[in-house]
Formats: sequence, C-alpha cells, structure tokens
Amino acid sequence: MPNKRQQKFFILIYLMAIFNSASYAAEKVFKVGIVPQYEQRQLFRNWKPLLHELEKNTGLKFELTVSQKIPAFEKHFLSGLYDIAYVNPYHVLKANAAQGYIPVVRDSRNLKGVLVVNNNSPVNDINSLQNSKIAFPSPNSLGASLLMRSILDKQFNLRFQSKYVNTHGSVYLHVAKNLVDAGGGVNISFNRQKKIIQEKLKIIYQTPEIVSHPIVFHPRVSEKNQKIIYEGLFKVIKTKRGKQLFSKVPINNLVATKIEDYRLLEMYQLENYLEK
Repeated sequence: MPNKRQQKFFILIYLMAIFNSASYAAEKVFKVGIVPQYEQRQLFRNWKPLLHELEKNTGLKFELTVSQKIPAFEKHFLSGLYDIAYVNPYHVLKANAAQGYIPVVRDSRNLKGVLVVNNNSPVNDINSLQNSKIAFPSPNSLGASLLMRSILDKQFNLRFQSKYVNTHGSVYLHVAKNLVDAGGGVNISFNRQKKIIQEKLKIIYQTPEIVSHPIVFHPRVSEKNQKIIYEGLFKVIKTKRGKQLFSKVPINNLVATKIEDYRLLEMYQLENYLEK
C-alpha cells in the first residue's frame, strides 16, 4: 500500500493529467467571429453547418460567436476575442494592427460598393441626390458605407444625411419601401436579395473593385492548427456539399490571400470616415 508521500505524488500526477487534458480540450475549441452583414439568425444558418463540416474534416472544434451589430464585432476582434474571424477588407488592416490577425483565404470574386435607389425614383445619377437621406448598414461597413461615403464626399462633393440600419438587407428594404432616397450596399449582398426586393431597386453607381472579405487567424493559433484549418477549408469546398455551404456565406471560389492584398485600401484614407 502506498505511503502518504507516494499518495500525494499520485494525486499530483492525477491532477496534472486532468489539467493537461482540460487545457488540450480548450485549445481545440476555436472562437469564430463573423462580421454581421446579415441578421443573426441568417448568420447562424449560413455558418453553423459549414463549421460543422470543417470539424469533420479537421478533428478540431469551433464555437460560433455572432454579434448583432458591426461596432460590437469590431470591439471583439480589436480585443482579440476571436481565434478565427470572417471580416471585411478594412477590418483586416485594423485587426492586423491591433492584434496581428493575418488573412489566409478569401473569395476570388472582388467586392464593389453599390448605390441603389427605388426603381420608381426619378434619380438616375449621384448628383441628383444632393441633400438627400441615404441608408447604410453601419458607419464602418466597408464597401457599403466607408468606401461609399468617402467617394460620395471626395469625388462627388455630395451632401447627405446618413441613416444607419444595421444590415445590408435592411438597407435594401428601406429603399424598396421609399423610407430613404438611396442606400449603400455591395454587389454580393445585392445579388443575394430576393427577386421581389431586387425588382424594386436600381443601381445608379458602383465603386471601384476591392478584394473580398477574408478569413483571418489570430497569431495565438499555432502554425500546426493554422495549417490543419487552412487545408480543411479547401477540402470542404472541393466537395459538392461543401461548395453549397460556402455559397451561403457567400464564397464561391476559395483562394489564398495575404495582408499585402489589402494595403491598397489605405489610399482611400477611410480612417477619416470611421465612427466609434
């Protein structure tokens, strides 16, 4: 029978085993943040099945964390809450500067901001929107708001009242119902609207193209796990089911990316249009 000293030793080994096991399990659960382009239920519908498929392909665990509004999402990634996040292109620069997040994959399609008006509106060009009310998802939504407001101000010298309505879908609905004179969105979210909404809108302006939203890793994610997740994403999208799941994000064709792909955004001096 073990003496007291041996018993203490075995208890210590046992506790260390439990601790190491718990630490290992915790390391295998990655917090995933998604920029709230759409309302929460839709984000969960789009991302939960995709992450479940990624779990099956990697053996890792992912916890989906969805913010209701973009400012809350920004606060979370700036504080380093997420291990993995799907962010807009300007968020990449902020996240990289604040926490060292690195972009790893994105959709091959480029992003364009779109300015829409009601299909029955007499407005056909930006100059006709002087002193108008324009809806945007949020102040810091990239293509739909930051880039659009920068261009409307600097390039067209347009004066307007901004109305922030949280999501791209809400922007299009506000314009369709004539609650505002115009609205800012992006080509991808516009194309995903129901036909009944699209038919009530017309696009009168599109911004220059920029690279699309990437998936980023926090530097605390080990190189080994980064490689596993990176390869897992490509494995998933190569399957029929995976391609369908990615299309709901929406990502049609996955490609590798890097921080340099997003540096061109600095020329727009978007920090002058950020709101906190």
